[in-house]
Amino acid sequence: MLDSGKGGGIMRGTLSTSAVARLLKVSVGSIVNWIDKGDLKAGRTPGGHRRIDVKDLVEFLIRHKMPIPVELTGGARKILVVDDEPAAIELLADEIEAEFPNYEVLEVHNGFAAGEIIGSLKPRVVILDLHVPGVDGFEVCRRLKSKDETKDIVVIAMTAHPSEEAEKRILDCGAKICLTKPLDIANLLTEVRQVLRKTV
Repeated sequence: MLDSGKGGGIMRGTLSTSAVARLLKVSVGSIVNWIDKGDLKAGRTPGGHRRIDVKDLVEFLIRHKMPIPVELTGGARKILVVDDEPAAIELLADEIEAEFPNYEVLEVHNGFAAGEIIGSLKPRVVILDLHVPGVDGFEVCRRLKSKDETKDIVVIAMTAHPSEEAEKRILDCGAKICLTKPLDIANLLTEVRQVLRKTV
């Protein structure tokens, strides 16, 4: 069964293998095969039936560059945080979720994953560290701003190594602002609030 969580974002809950097969328009055998190979996470009910968490399914689809059915996203509001420090990203996500409970906060730890999620789910705001592994923050910002379907996404950049050159470069790539880490959380939330007011 699915529900929309905190008023938006990735749908919450679990799905049967047959439900996932219908969503993805593939056979149940394909779903079972992905699970057996360890590609797709799944649990079991007390009766032994497989159940797939919706967030695990979405991660699987992103990882394999497969389209995400609209039934899983609900057309809801999303904020993406991109940082390679797990403790920092978790704290930041908690603060944002507490302040904006109607928005789903997604977390990724590298530029490659950020690009996939941005293209698939089109978050309203991307909070982006400049020095994430893979594709760096400058390139992530440049790419999303260069495409018609993602150019209106607002990028709030952040860096632990501030410089006039880095700030100018990321603003030239299309970011709204570049904040210095460790972040002033109140200042960040103010920046996010200004963006979201324009969409509410």
